[in-house]
Amino acid sequence: MTAGRLILADGELTYDRRGEGPPLVLLHGGGLSGVTWDRQFSSLARDHEVVRYDARGHGGSSPVTGPFSHHRDLAGLLDGLGLDRPTLVGVSLGARTAVDFALAHPDRVAGLVLVGPGVSGMKFEDPFIVGLNARLWASTTVDEAAEHVVRMWVDGPHRSPDDVDPAVRELCRGLTAHAVALGAFGTPPDELHAVDRLHELRARTLVVVGDLDSSDIHAVADAVLRDAPRAEKVVVRGAGHLVDLDRPDEFDRALLRFLRAR
Repeated sequence: MTAGRLILADGELTYDRRGEGPPLVLLHGGGLSGVTWDRQFSSLARDHEVVRYDARGHGGSSPVTGPFSHHRDLAGLLDGLGLDRPTLVGVSLGARTAVDFALAHPDRVAGLVLVGPGVSGMKFEDPFIVGLNARLWASTTVDEAAEHVVRMWVDGPHRSPDDVDPAVRELCRGLTAHAVALGAFGTPPDELHAVDRLHELRARTLVVVGDLDSSDIHAVADAVLRDAPRAEKVVVRGAGHLVDLDRPDEFDRALLRFLRAR
């Protein structure tokens, strides 16, 4: 495995690279980091060149200190590592970034796997998410803010904290507190308002959503399935927003079926 730091014009991204074969890039969820891909990073590297990285404001990458764009950061990463037409596998914020990148650079993407996808320009209307989001912005401490994020996106509207694997919850809470301190939930990134452009997605696309996720994410998943011309959808029972952590076996099977069918 190669671990490194890619120098951008206004910051740095930490990444890991392993394996040989068709390239895959793993994009983590908001508040998290590349370590949430530990399981898939190792297994996928048997047949692929796999890259995972920490988004700006997350993990070991640069804090958010001014205007930036996640999709431009991704372009810089691919340029710096010489990756040609990877399949992008993104969870939540990672899916949002992948969709923006695919719209900005349609010829640079071989496929999209969008897990619990957000898309830029979407509106949050689920009362559970709206209420907790208001509490997030009113938070006065890092720990308080992190707990609100975890309640929204790890527990979700249909589970209590006790219903979630405590190891998963503790991992996500620690990573999120670190991301809050790095400014991940401060300055919003420059985005492409993809919610109105999903019909432009050319690449083969797999949408994976947990049946216990919020109504907003289900609405996005249905919109991608309806508008993107080459999209298919898998619903994973018993999973919340982070399907890859909640139901890793089911997620891995869906991902491998998609990759092998290309």
